[in-house]
Amino acid sequence: MLVGMSELSIKLARMLNGPRHLLFPPGCLFCQTALDDGDGCCPACLQETRIWPAVTCLRCGVILPEAMAPGPCGRCLRYPPTQQQTHSLYQYHGPVRDAILNWKLAGKGAGARWLLQVATPRLQLLISPEDLLLPIPAPLSRMRSSGQHHTADLCRWLAAFTGARREWRLLRRIGEQPRQSTLSGAARRKNLRKAFTLCNDYRPLVQSLSANARLWIIDDIFTTGSSVHYAARAASKAGIPVHVLTLARTQHRNST
Repeated sequence: MLVGMSELSIKLARMLNGPRHLLFPPGCLFCQTALDDGDGCCPACLQETRIWPAVTCLRCGVILPEAMAPGPCGRCLRYPPTQQQTHSLYQYHGPVRDAILNWKLAGKGAGARWLLQVATPRLQLLISPEDLLLPIPAPLSRMRSSGQHHTADLCRWLAAFTGARREWRLLRRIGEQPRQSTLSGAARRKNLRKAFTLCNDYRPLVQSLSANARLWIIDDIFTTGSSVHYAARAASKAGIPVHVLTLARTQHRNST
């Protein structure tokens, strides 16, 4: 009976969606070109979507020659970052850049969510359901003015795709700092040096995690690495291994 009802629902959906797609064909999430199948991305944008290479320094995520991967790279040997691993999904370029800007500036997150969805197989290899996702917190005034907490949205989507837990209140922002995008590389490093801390009552949450759990610092874009570096340093006080994941990464050399 249930199988028959399910098949009927599918047939009805096709009957209703067929005329609608003829009148209002689905568009590419990145360039709005009309699509035949509603897959989310047109062939041209798909070709311009660049995955961050897998051959990297595992510690900081910078691209390495294949013979040197997984590192550590020379910089990590001299100045090892707090996080044990750093991963990025895409290069900050073309449709990926457009999707992130459209999400952050216009509040339209469908493109960013689609990028995560198609990366689900890799995400499920990286992130365990036992892990805890921590968004990089933005200054409170900025969240109030925009009405959004973008990295918390990222954590919510990632939790849906991986089964991991998320907690946006564990990692806190201290004070008000200028936007990183307005600063030079050296100024970025100084700007966030004391910007993050754990909330006062973090211990009960940390104690509720399994022995194999890891903390994941989640951010949208990795540029110089200052944000994730100082956030990871603050999170490491919980005594649990800290990893980093960003949706995209620029081609700038890691400067933690």
